[in-house]
Amino acid sequence: MIGAEFIINTISLGSLYALVSLGLVFVYGILKLVNFAYGEYVMVAGYALYVLTAFTPVPWYLTMTLAVGFAALISYVTELVAFRPVRTKSLTAMLVTSFAVSVFLQNAALLLVSPRARAVRLPSWFNRTITVFDATVPLRNILIIVTAAVLLVGLTLLMKYTVLGIAMRAAADKFTTTRLMGVPANLVISAAFIISGTLAGVVSIFWVGRSAAVDPVIGMAPLLIAFIATVIGGMHSLTGAVVGGFVYGLLFNTLSIMLPASVISYRDAIMFVIVIVFLLFRPEGIVRGSYTEERVG
Repeated sequence: MIGAEFIINTISLGSLYALVSLGLVFVYGILKLVNFAYGEYVMVAGYALYVLTAFTPVPWYLTMTLAVGFAALISYVTELVAFRPVRTKSLTAMLVTSFAVSVFLQNAALLLVSPRARAVRLPSWFNRTITVFDATVPLRNILIIVTAAVLLVGLTLLMKYTVLGIAMRAAADKFTTTRLMGVPANLVISAAFIISGTLAGVVSIFWVGRSAAVDPVIGMAPLLIAFIATVIGGMHSLTGAVVGGFVYGLLFNTLSIMLPASVISYRDAIMFVIVIVFLLFRPEGIVRGSYTEERVG
């Protein structure tokens, strides 16, 4: 039955998926690179939460801030160490590099921590339920909606009214021309990776919060969802990424209540079929974005 609880949960899930998708598109918009290491930024933030909650007396609000900062730092370092040296090579070289970074970070977690999932201690209020419009929902769902709204407004203001944001939008449209006009390429690309890592860190808090555990492959699901959502919404538009995230959340929740229990385990496969059918009729995504085929160096 579709009621207030379904609507709130769908908006919550869509908000989370919108943030996941945005993190992927920020880098793709400039480098035309699907960064397959993006899921590992979610993973490293999750391990930061685990270490800080298990071995330090740091309060939770500071723990979350440090975890998000750590994800942003790792994202920046991978751009500096791994992607920047191959940026002038082929797009295939950058794509292979993203796979290499992903495998490296996963194996680092396996060796330094454990292949087994580690429990993350969450504050008591995180799993508390509240009543909104006669619907009982977890407090974290409301927090996701509020957090996503704040971040989306903040990013909108950043991209529209700051010099950095204008430079990033120009670089996403015509990178070579923007560079010839004096905009530093390294600054723009590094900023995109830092924002991407920051969004991954925020996503990690709520993703880990759903199971209260983190493992080396926890980033695979967010990466897959981000890719599908951006394909639906439009990979050449930040707005499209947000729209795609909410559409994916709506489809996912709708299938959850409509499918019989005997086929619910095939929900992800059905989602892929829907995406394939959608691409047959709208291959550019829901939101058309400006697109030019040019190499970034």
